[in-house]
Amino acid sequence: MIPIDRFILEFDTALRSVVGGANAQRPTPGSESGANAALDSEQRKHAAGLMRINHVGEVCAQALYQSQKLVARNSDIKEMLDHSAQEEMDHLAWCETRLKELGSHTSYLNPFWYAGSFAIGLAAGLAGDKWSLGFVAETEKQVESHLESHLKTLPEEDHRSRAIVDQMRMDEIEHGQAALHAGGANLPEPIQKIMQAMSKVMTTAAYKI
Repeated sequence: MIPIDRFILEFDTALRSVVGGANAQRPTPGSESGANAALDSEQRKHAAGLMRINHVGEVCAQALYQSQKLVARNSDIKEMLDHSAQEEMDHLAWCETRLKELGSHTSYLNPFWYAGSFAIGLAAGLAGDKWSLGFVAETEKQVESHLESHLKTLPEEDHRSRAIVDQMRMDEIEHGQAALHAGGANLPEPIQKIMQAMSKVMTTAAYKI
């Protein structure tokens, strides 16, 4: 793929991440019959809030992977990041689909989330491949924790959302392990704490906005 083709592809990915229209290569988890489960208004609102958080997480993931691929020094690492990003695009599309089914919307702050994550990913990538991969691994670890907490609070009747979140959780575990196996370093604890604090701000805002 020549540089201009790669630029067009990555720009399209960025645009779909921010404004919507992501395409999934895998079908949305959960049966179609479960898409419109009988949820009351409060259950629907809560499920939508959690799926909006998950969608924002995938917007951030696309920005992180794109920026880190841009400065990765090793072609094998670029390929690994590209593979994970493709699966994260499935997550993005699934969450967008579910939000529409729930009669809700994606976060109005998506451009902000994307820009901030791109800058963070670029900084991690410039620090070196081992730190970039370590950042991916720690990010996926924290995302896995969020998804597990969502499975505990999503309405039991919302089989569609639960199936999506569970598949996302399994994929995130694989992505984190792949980053570690590729040479990712464990991040210093202060960096982990900062990431957790930033994640808290994002999840609190995305639940409502």
